[in-house]
Formats: sequence, structure tokens, C-alpha cells
Amino acid sequence: MVLDKDDQMTNAQYPLPILYSLRHCPYAMRARIAIFKSKQAILLRDIKLANKPEEMLALSQNKTVPMLVVSESEVIEESIDIMIKMLIDHDPHNLLQPPQSTLSEMLIIIHRYDLQFKEALNAYRCSKRYQENNVVELRAACEVFIEELEQRLTSHRFLMSDCESLLDIALMPFIRQFSKVERQWYQKSPYPKLRAWLNSYLQSPMFTKVMAKHDLWVECHRDIIWGDI
Repeated sequence: MVLDKDDQMTNAQYPLPILYSLRHCPYAMRARIAIFKSKQAILLRDIKLANKPEEMLALSQNKTVPMLVVSESEVIEESIDIMIKMLIDHDPHNLLQPPQSTLSEMLIIIHRYDLQFKEALNAYRCSKRYQENNVVELRAACEVFIEELEQRLTSHRFLMSDCESLLDIALMPFIRQFSKVERQWYQKSPYPKLRAWLNSYLQSPMFTKVMAKHDLWVECHRDIIWGDI
């Protein structure tokens, strides 16, 4: 459902959080996945980093996406914080409480991947893009983390257990990035469990909805009521 500009902030029927998002940003992607999994509605505003709306900049400290505006006094600018906020409010799939693990355990792993794996992945992507001669070396640095996930998926269906968790949806967008750097190598790589796990997301109706293209909010000023509702 789309709201015209005149309806956005005045219609009390839609007291919804506002998510400023960028379609292909992995941080915004995982925030949208968590919102979808929470089965709650938000107002989605897709933006372009080169043309950020004044409404967003007026509330933002980080000046980037994702940003969830819950109210004038509550603005959340870290993707993991957005995910936890939405899932604490409603977590029908128990993503925050998978069997035999805790939220704190998952957050430790996510933090390590956000820092160490993301740094290695950025270097690997840049090396491939600019055709440098150290692609294999930089790929191997990423594989330390990829091998760990392969071992986890050898033991159970998802990364923490046989049940999907916050860890799965937090890491998936970055594993997707890894898979796209050297497509032919990746398809033949010794990580069949990881490929099957990733494909189960990429081929899902959920991912199609999460990655749907919308008009940029700054150009049309139409909010989209969005979510698996």
C-alpha cells in the first residue's frame, strides 16, 4: 500500500515506524529481513546516498542507512539494533531464542563478522574489481570465516541450530556479497552446505519481497506500508 504525501504524518490510522533504506546495502537488507520476519508493518522510504532527504538528515547522527524512526525521541541507526528492536516487539519464529544458544552468543559472533569478516570481504571485493594480483590471498582471508560457517552447517541446518536465528539473517547479506565476487570459483568451492543455505534464502519469496524495487522517496514523497502483514 502506498500513502500520498498529504496522508503520511496526519493519518492516525498509520502510526508506524519509518525505515530509511537503500535497496542493495547489506546492512539495510538485514534490517528489512528482520522486519519482514517480525510480521510488523513499517513505512518504507528508499533513498539514494547521493541525495539524502532533509527529513532523514534532521534526525540522523550517522547520516546513513538503515535508520528506523520509531518516534521523534527514538531513532535507531545501527542495523543490529533495528533487528533486535523489531524482533523483541514480535518474534514469531523465535529468531532471538534459538535452541541451545543465547542472544549474547549470537551478538558476539555477529560483531566479529561485522568487523573482521567485513574488512576481509571489502579488501577481496576491491582486489577483484581493480584486477589486482592478490585476489587469491585475500579470498583465503575470507575463507577462514566461510569455513567456520560451513562447519556449523555440517552440524545443523542453520548457523546456530536446526532452527533459523538472528545469526542467519544478520550474516546472509554479507555471504551473498562474498558469493558474487568470483562466481565461477564460488560455485565450485568446497562449501556445499553454505551454498545450499544461501540459495534457500536467495530463492525464497521472502527475499523477493525484501529486494523489491521501489520509487525513491525523495523523488515521489510516497510512503510504502511494508512488511509481511
